[in-house]
Amino acid sequence: MRPLQALAAQRGRLFAWVPVALSLGIGAYFALPVEPDAVALALCALAGACLAALGSRLGAGAAPLALLGALVLAGLCLAALRTHLMTAPVLGHRVYGAVEGRIVAIDRAQSDVPRLVLDRVWLEGVAPEDTPARVRVSLHGGQGFARAEPGLRVALTANLSPPAGPAEPGGFDFRRRAWFDRLGAVGYARSPAVATAPAAEGRAGLVVHRARMGLSWALQARVPGDAGAFAAAILTGDRSAMPRARLQELRDSNLAHLLAISGLHMGLLTGFVFAALRYGLALIPPLALRLPVKKIAAAVALIAAAVYLGLSGGNVATRRAFVMVAVMLAAVLADRRAVTLRSVALAATIVLALEPESLTEPGFQMSFAASTALVAAFGGLRARPEGRRRVPRTLRPVLAVVLSSAVAGAATAPVAAAHFNQVAQFGLLANLLTVPLMGAVVIPAAVIAGVLAPFGLAWIGLAAMRLGILWILGVAHWVAGLEGAVWPVPTPAPAVLPLLALGMLWLILWRGRARWAGLAPVLVAAGLWQQTERPALLISASGRLAGVTTPQGRALNKPRGEGFVAESWLENDGDRATQQVAAARGGFSGGAGALRVDLGGAVFVFLSGRGWEGVLEGACAPPAWLVVPHRLDHPPAGACRLIDAAYLRQSGAIAVYRGAEGPRLVTAAARSGRRPWSQ
Repeated sequence: MRPLQALAAQRGRLFAWVPVALSLGIGAYFALPVEPDAVALALCALAGACLAALGSRLGAGAAPLALLGALVLAGLCLAALRTHLMTAPVLGHRVYGAVEGRIVAIDRAQSDVPRLVLDRVWLEGVAPEDTPARVRVSLHGGQGFARAEPGLRVALTANLSPPAGPAEPGGFDFRRRAWFDRLGAVGYARSPAVATAPAAEGRAGLVVHRARMGLSWALQARVPGDAGAFAAAILTGDRSAMPRARLQELRDSNLAHLLAISGLHMGLLTGFVFAALRYGLALIPPLALRLPVKKIAAAVALIAAAVYLGLSGGNVATRRAFVMVAVMLAAVLADRRAVTLRSVALAATIVLALEPESLTEPGFQMSFAASTALVAAFGGLRARPEGRRRVPRTLRPVLAVVLSSAVAGAATAPVAAAHFNQVAQFGLLANLLTVPLMGAVVIPAAVIAGVLAPFGLAWIGLAAMRLGILWILGVAHWVAGLEGAVWPVPTPAPAVLPLLALGMLWLILWRGRARWAGLAPVLVAAGLWQQTERPALLISASGRLAGVTTPQGRALNKPRGEGFVAESWLENDGDRATQQVAAARGGFSGGAGALRVDLGGAVFVFLSGRGWEGVLEGACAPPAWLVVPHRLDHPPAGACRLIDAAYLRQSGAIAVYRGAEGPRLVTAAARSGRRPWSQ
């Protein structure tokens, strides 16, 4: 009975486990190798309903176990339902031809060119029932058509293809993200796009976009240089003017989160509005004595958050931040404590219920890791008796800044390292030097500028904001330039982050001595990460790029081409080398067009370039694997094993591991499983 008694002792903390249970079910769904059929999902739903009914009849000890089990099954069913609700056609092959559609989103590609997302699509030569619901096109070359804005209908000639699979088995699968965005094709256009129909005036999306762009251009005009581009990014979400060098410095100094409109910005904005209005009204005794100034301030702050959500473009991270802030302000309106683990759990539950796929995104993981850790840390300090708080009151704000930066940095560092393959060694220093200024100067100055703008006095707030931004950019430049500023790390095994999360959540949420059992999964995760095994050989889905491990790092077979794949491989290795440097490492033997790699007696031969047919027969000798980026209808005579374009179309990228009984091949198709987005 002791385990049940320990469970009963968690009363008051059990709601915090609701999003954890949902996450277990959602994570289990995405980890399945095969999509569950309708019968299996119906049985899961029935089992969940039975567990929920059983939980309502059991005692205080066993009831939570039944309810948590029901929530796990509910998470699985929610993820499956969301997957099938987002079903839309996906392009089955490459297409080059005319494309027409309505602009629904505008951003910039990784190559820094404009990128459009179109819906109501017409594709030349593609049947209507096979036409994707949405396509994304990057615009290269000169574009002379009317200014892009939501609702504008455009026509262009583009190269389109289905969303790409993982660069390596187990790597990031863009197809899954595209599935939940209902994005059925991606590509590029080099010829100008032509406007075929104007955007419908009066549409809310068009009005908001014009307001965003107008504010962005005004900020860049009034605040010159990189500071104006930074201001536009944090207030409107428009990063088009940010130089790539500055972006890289912010990433390398762990300050990129200051540029992304997320929980920090939403919290700073609403916190400033709430505090300024509450204390401002408190200075007017007739109002303070007659009106609920705290609730009025919370309501106005909520309206400010909604306006900020609209002006920022409403991306996923901003929507998530709005949900978290809305939950906390609603708690104030309901006379409840705003910042508690319960409010964080409620926000996470809402996000997971609406968008279960967000569990797999780094933004969700980092924002809720930081929020949970900060609430737990400051809650623990608040619970200490006043006599044991030895820090003078005058130093407590300084300690709060240092502690919040350290706690948030420690909570998000493993997630950032796993997803982005780097740790900013001096990130804590950079955040200590900039985050207080962001909250005390930049965001308040932006609000003041907005309030004074109707009177022609916005320059007062903008001047203060510019000084704060220049300091932030200066710190980023300095920290990123320090020796050893970035520590590259390899991508961990899939089980590492879930184990870390469960272990840390157990340490934070559980009451009693058993909480220290949470250290076990944390230590296991650390050990697994330390023992990460990278493939000895990687072969791209096209068969044209290959990379073999050497004492100097991964060597690539060519210095140019498939740059995104090459960059992904090197980053996953924890290697900051460029493709050109990796190609000069010399891990391949043989002549141009017929490169060879020997993996413990098993030879892989890569044929490419002109004249590959002439060496085809001679290259097929046991125990060789022959990799040809072309379809071979008549395989060469010999005992070699063939990997040609037809094989790669089914397998996707290939990872080769050394083994005692010869090389072990793992394909992207096998790791991805038979899921709707990978068909």
